[in-house]
Amino acid sequence: MKIKSYIKITPKSVYLNDKQLCFEEQGYNLITSIYRKYCNNYPKFFKMDMLSKVGFVASELLLSNETNRFVEREDIAVVLLNRSASLCDDIQYQETIQTPDNYYPSPSVFVYTLPNIVTGEIAIRNKYYGETSFMVIDDFNSEVIEQMITMAFQDYMTTVVLGGWLECSDKDEFEALLFLVEKDGQENMIEFNKENINKLRK
Repeated sequence: MKIKSYIKITPKSVYLNDKQLCFEEQGYNLITSIYRKYCNNYPKFFKMDMLSKVGFVASELLLSNETNRFVEREDIAVVLLNRSASLCDDIQYQETIQTPDNYYPSPSVFVYTLPNIVTGEIAIRNKYYGETSFMVIDDFNSEVIEQMITMAFQDYMTTVVLGGWLECSDKDEFEALLFLVEKDGQENMIEFNKENINKLRK
C-alpha cells in the first residue's frame, strides 16, 4: 500500500504533500478561507459542524488533483479516527437544552452529534459508495491508524482509502492528517506504514 497524496491542516498551517499553502487567517477563519479559495461551490458547508468543515476542506484539498472526480466509485472507502468524537458539537447542543427556561433543542445541531457524519459528507460529495467508518480512540496512534486503514482493504472491492486522523476539540483547535492510500500504488509513492504516518505529522 502506498500514499498517493496527503494533507495536513492545523490552526496555523496547511500542507498539501510537501507544499505549504499560505493563508493569513488562523483557527476557525482558516477553514472558511480554505473553503472559499479551493471549493466555494457547496453551500451545505456553512451548515456543517466544525469537525465536518475541517474534514470537508481537507478532503477537497487532498482530492484537488484527482482526475474524474465526482464519478460514482464503489472501490473507495473513507476511514477516519480521532479522540474527541463530536465533542465540539455536543457542547453546542448541550447549551440548547441546559435550562428549562431556555430550552430550545436544535435539530440542525443535533444532526452533527455523531462523529461519523463527516465521513458521510465526504462520501456524498464525491459519490463514494465504499465503506465509511469513524473510530474514536484514546489519542493519536499511528499504529492503530495504519491497522484500521489496512483493514479496509480486506474488502476485495476496495482499491483506495481516504483516511487518517481528524481531530476537533474546539472551533479553533483542530488537526487533519488525511491520506489517499492506494492498494497497488506506484513504486515512487510513499510507503504506507506507521513510521511514515509519524513523519508526515511532524
